[in-house]
Amino acid sequence: MSAQPPANYPSIVQYQVMWNRLISVVEEQAQALVRTAFSTSVREAGDLSAGVYDQDGNMLAQAVTGTPGHVNAMADAVAHFIRRIGRENFAKGDIYITNDPWEGTGHLHDITIVTPSFYDEVFVGFFGCTAHIVDIGGRGFGADANSVYEEGLYIPIMKFADSGVVDKTLVRIIRGNVREPDQLVGDIYALATCNEIGHRRLIEMMQEFGLADLTGIADFILSNSRSATLERINALTPGTAHGEIRSDGYSHPVDLKVRLSIEKNRMVCDFEGTSGLDKKGINCPLVYTKAYACYALKCAVAPDIPNNAASLAPFEVMAPENTIVNALHPAPVALRHVIGHMVPDAVYAALDQLLPNMVPAEGAGCLCNFQVSLRPRTGAPAPLHARRAEVLTFNSGGSGARPTLDGMNATAFPSGVMTMPVEATEQVGPVIIWRKELRPDSGGTGRHRGGLGQYMEVGAQEGHEFDIQAMFDRVNHPANGRQGGDIGGATTIGLDDGTVMRGKGKQFVPHGRRVMMAFPGGAGYGPVAERSRAEILRDLAGGYISPQAAAHAYGLDSDTIDDTLKRARNGEVF
Repeated sequence: MSAQPPANYPSIVQYQVMWNRLISVVEEQAQALVRTAFSTSVREAGDLSAGVYDQDGNMLAQAVTGTPGHVNAMADAVAHFIRRIGRENFAKGDIYITNDPWEGTGHLHDITIVTPSFYDEVFVGFFGCTAHIVDIGGRGFGADANSVYEEGLYIPIMKFADSGVVDKTLVRIIRGNVREPDQLVGDIYALATCNEIGHRRLIEMMQEFGLADLTGIADFILSNSRSATLERINALTPGTAHGEIRSDGYSHPVDLKVRLSIEKNRMVCDFEGTSGLDKKGINCPLVYTKAYACYALKCAVAPDIPNNAASLAPFEVMAPENTIVNALHPAPVALRHVIGHMVPDAVYAALDQLLPNMVPAEGAGCLCNFQVSLRPRTGAPAPLHARRAEVLTFNSGGSGARPTLDGMNATAFPSGVMTMPVEATEQVGPVIIWRKELRPDSGGTGRHRGGLGQYMEVGAQEGHEFDIQAMFDRVNHPANGRQGGDIGGATTIGLDDGTVMRGKGKQFVPHGRRVMMAFPGGAGYGPVAERSRAEILRDLAGGYISPQAAAHAYGLDSDTIDDTLKRARNGEVF
C-alpha cells in the first residue's frame, strides 16, 4: 500500500470512498449510454465502454458495463487524443472523436468520444466512451475487404465540437457515407451526452470533498492498484510456458502461438510464431490483442482489483509486426474480434501449464455475430411495405468448462456482451428469428461439461431477400478440452434447403429461404469417467444431453434413461 498522505490531504478512508464513487460515476455514464443509444448493439448487447482519466490520460476507473476489448483498448486511447489535439487546444465544451482502429479500439465500427473535464475553468481530466455502431459505410460489417480503405468511413482524431459548437460539416460527411445515418449520428450524440453526465457527477464529487484537482485521488488509485497487482504476480512461481490454438481463419487456418513468462513484477505474453496477416479483415491491431491478453491474465491472477492504468500495466504484450495479432495500417481489420476473442484461450493454454487447475477449457471464443442486409426482393414484384434495413445481432456459443464447474451456456466469454433478445432484433428491420434455443450435446464431455451453444434459424419477412455477413469460427476447429476433457460441438451454417454456407463472408439468401445455424459449445474439463452420476442425470432430465449421448458418452443404460426422462416429464427436480 502507498504511504499515508500528508495531514492536509484527504484521509485514506476518504480516498477509498472517492475511488468507489468514481467507479459509480463511470457506471452511471455507461448506463446513460445504454439508455440513450440508437443502435441495438449498444442498447441490448452492451457493446460499449466508459471510463474516467486523469490529466495525463491514465485511466482511473472503468464502468462495470462494457467489454474488455473496448475498455482495455480505450485505456491507451486517450494518450493519442492528447498528442493529436494538443493540450494548448483544450477548451470547455470540446468533444473529440475518432474511429481510428490503431488509436482507438481496433476497427472502424467503434466510435470513441473523449471529452475534457473542467472545474472552475481548470482542466482536471477526461471522460471517454466507446460504442459499436451498426454501419460505417464501405463494404459493411464483414471480413470481405482487402484493406481498411474498403471497410468504411475513417474519422481521424479531431474535434466533434469546438467550445460547444458541433462541427456540422463533419456531421454531413458522416451522414452522407453510411447506410444508417440517423442511428450513427444519434449514437454519437448519446456518447457525448454520457460523457457530460460523467463530468457532472465528477464535479459534484470534487465539490463534496473539497478537491481542486484529481492529482491526489489519481495517485491513491494508481499506486494502490499497482502494488496490489504486483503482490499477486510476485506470489506466483516464476516460469515460462508456450501455448497455442488453431482457429478457422478466413480461407485458411490461423495459428495463435504465445510464450508466457511469469517474472518479477510482470507477466509477459510474446506472440512470436503466430500466423501472418490475412488478406481479409480478420486482422487485429496490437491494441486489441493487448486488451484481451491482459484481460485473460487479470481474470486469472487479479480479478478483484479494479481495472485502471496501473492494474493493467504489469501485464505486457508484444507481437511481431504484420502478424495477425499486430496488423499495421492499412490491413483490413473489421472483424478483428474473431481473432482477438481467441487470444485468451491461447494465453490459457500456456497458463494452464504454470498454474494448473486455475483456467477453463476452451470455449466458443469469438462471438457468433451476423449482420443481415435486407432489401425488397428482386425477380418478382415486392410489396409496397418492403424496405431496406441493416440488422446486426450479437449471439454467443458456450463457454469452456471450469476446473470446478460446468461451462456457462450461450455466454460470451471473453467479450462479456449480452445476447440480444429476439424481440429487439425483429423490431429494427424486416427480419424473422424463427428459432433460438439451446443446442443439446454441444457441450464437451468431461468431469465438468462445457457450456451449450445455440440453434438459430433466421429469415426475412415476405417480399424481402437479404445478404448475410457471417462472422463465425469453430466450424473446422472446435473448442479443445483441458485436462482430459472432450471437444465442444462445432459451428454449422446452411440454408434450409441443405445448401452449406461458409463460416465467414457475405452470402446471398434468396426470397423465402432461411439460414440454419448451430453455434459452438464449450469444451469439457477433466476425464468424463469422473463426472458424477447425479450431474449426468440432471443434464439428461434438463435436455442438456440427448438420450443417445447419455448412452454413448456417459454409459447410461436404457432403463435408467427411460426412468429419468419419465421422472422429468412428471416434474421431478434433479
